Amino acid sequence: MDNAMLALQPKRVWEYFAEINRIPRASKHEEKIIDYLVGVGNKLGLETIKDETGNVLIRKPASKGRENDTPVVFQGHMDMVCEKNNDTNFNFDTDPIQAYVDGEWVKAKGTTLGADDGIGVAIALALLEDKTISHPAMECLFTVDEETGLTGAAGLKPGFLKGKMLLNLDSEDEGQFFIGCAGGEDTVGKLAYKSIPTPKNEVAFKVTVKGLTGGHSGDDINKGRACANKVLNRLLYPFMDNMHISHIEGGNLRNAIAREAFAVITVAADKVADFKAHVTKFDEEIRYEFRSTEPTMQVLLENAEIPSAVMDEDAQFKLMNLLYAIPHGVLAMSREIDNFVETSTNLASIRMEDGFITITTSQRSSVAAALKAAYTRVVACFKLVGAEAWHGNGYPGWAPNPESKILDIMVEAYKKLFNKEPLVLAIHAGLECGLIGETYPEMDMISYGPTLRGVHSPDEKLLIETVKQVWDLTVEVLKMIR
Repeated sequence: MDNAMLALQPKRVWEYFAEINRIPRASKHEEKIIDYLVGVGNKLGLETIKDETGNVLIRKPASKGRENDTPVVFQGHMDMVCEKNNDTNFNFDTDPIQAYVDGEWVKAKGTTLGADDGIGVAIALALLEDKTISHPAMECLFTVDEETGLTGAAGLKPGFLKGKMLLNLDSEDEGQFFIGCAGGEDTVGKLAYKSIPTPKNEVAFKVTVKGLTGGHSGDDINKGRACANKVLNRLLYPFMDNMHISHIEGGNLRNAIAREAFAVITVAADKVADFKAHVTKFDEEIRYEFRSTEPTMQVLLENAEIPSAVMDEDAQFKLMNLLYAIPHGVLAMSREIDNFVETSTNLASIRMEDGFITITTSQRSSVAAALKAAYTRVVACFKLVGAEAWHGNGYPGWAPNPESKILDIMVEAYKKLFNKEPLVLAIHAGLECGLIGETYPEMDMISYGPTLRGVHSPDEKLLIETVKQVWDLTVEVLKMIR
């Protein structure tokens, strides 16, 4: 951990963030961070509860004289997206995140930083510890598995929370308050294939697409970034009658735009020159197409050992056409809100093992009917090639509340502190507020946070000055709640 980071302000927020980043906390493997949070609550002498889902709730009584004011809940998720560059030697199950200060940003060496949502958790812990802040009764809720299933928020039971206002600390732009979000659905398909002996007189290559920006499939889907899975498919498709796929793999998480993908293929010896010329031309064309959004994109062609087996031609034909047909990107923009994505889909990952190619996609929309149309369209693509298809755990959208009291308070506090108007928005990404609102329909909710960029990728970075801005705003809001 960079010592320069520990000198930043607010000091206890950054110290807690440093502690959190020493703890493995991949989604669905949060045992150590759960123990840490329970330990912090107990050390502070506060009521600390772990529910059956693994969520941790820490309660702090109101300051003297504030007992009758509206109780509040601060909420963030304890898990993080575990993404690293292929050339980074790192084990997310054991290794601490290597965070460091780079100018006005905090970054990590070759991995995701974990500020999504480690910085939100750190702010909440610092609030629990601070004895100088005037505040109403306060609860801090730390949920599990936000990144891969939202199972923590989905597992909340009625009566667990006592607060009436919920401040979600999981947004990524300081000065922006979110009061609504899209709903989402995962759609997964599985295509069977047979392994056949590699034909004779073939030459093997590994084709790699790398150096893409990636990013969050909700926040960044409208920024014109390339999907590595789509790029690889576009490269291979025109040559599919003259090649055989031995292995193909791309992307990782359902809510991340794929940054890297590769395939091991064989090409007939008399077609090698044509294939190399095709790759060279494609590389030039694709880099020009994405010249403004993917300046570091690479298409690499390397020699490989001849594999013993390849995919049968029928399955290869189906796969290549399926990957071309499955949509990726923005499907519709809002008709009511300028520059707001209504509906999108992400071709997240491709995996090939045990006789099946598994393709994971995710769809998002702020309109329920449009969400259904989007995931049904993807299912139709799978069915057309005879693949199995199913849905994962969907999550609801969060409808804006125009009469929100916490919004009024936060806008007033922001203008008072910074002498400017904040932006009040809905977000295309999913937030736990949608699920929490289903269990607690009377909860008055808002989402905010410091500025993050490159989330869900090794380019993730946290803008230092905005952490103090969010802290100061939160302290002011706590003073104002009645």
